[in-house]
Amino acid sequence: MRIKAVVTDLDGTLLRSDATLSPYAASVFNGWIERGGAAAYATARSHVSAHPIVKPIRWRQPLIVYNGAMLLDPADRRVLGGSWLDPAATGELLALGRARGLSPFLFLLDREDTERVLHEQLVREGERAFFASRPGDPRFRELERLTCPEDCRTLIVTYIGRYEELKALQDAAKAALDERIYTHLMKDRYIPDHYFLEFSHPRANKRDGLRLWCELTGIDPQEVLVFGDQINDVGLFELAGTRVAVEGAHPSLLDLADAIAESNDADGVARYVARHLLPQS
Repeated sequence: MRIKAVVTDLDGTLLRSDATLSPYAASVFNGWIERGGAAAYATARSHVSAHPIVKPIRWRQPLIVYNGAMLLDPADRRVLGGSWLDPAATGELLALGRARGLSPFLFLLDREDTERVLHEQLVREGERAFFASRPGDPRFRELERLTCPEDCRTLIVTYIGRYEELKALQDAAKAALDERIYTHLMKDRYIPDHYFLEFSHPRANKRDGLRLWCELTGIDPQEVLVFGDQINDVGLFELAGTRVAVEGAHPSLLDLADAIAESNDADGVARYVARHLLPQS
């Protein structure tokens, strides 16, 4: 099958190490889109966080955000679908963290489909650094005691901290909630010596996000070329027809990859698209 769509991870893959998009990458992707190709990103970020960085690309297809928990129309930011963590499970995750002196960021959709991020007072280094990296973000709201509002849908429960404390919390959550949650523990690329621990609905992952994306666009997964670098991109690689890892990617991706592109700082994704999908002059 010929490739009809390109779906790429952002941080560490399309974006450079300073979390910026190169003009060259924007030009290549816009060239692919203008020639009728479909393009989207699949990211752990929200649209609010990703859009200011990647807005030079004229995205037309649904976007996969929050690690697959939600799909969004880039034109009007309309929620097209997703998988929400049930309130009871959210409450249990908050209690498990509180018992260990930890408090998360709670990413939600309210009744109007507006994204919210609720949190308690930020006193820990990692949490403060994450908040500081999103200046002026209207989603964030501090509560005296964090709870899940009954009229909201949980996208992701995110803890930030050191590996040992988060691994212990992850193990406890798996023992308590088992198949009711999807969990992902990953080293943060921007906060030194810190990790992200995320909990979401079992179908809130990039594999199921891409499957829903294909249903919405009518594009067969075998016609999709995906790019990634981290273990949370494994689902993309398992479903898509063509899988390309960037240089230095997680070994799990390298084992699944059909090809290896140059690093994100060398614009590996854009160079691969230019070489293999765009007409050569």
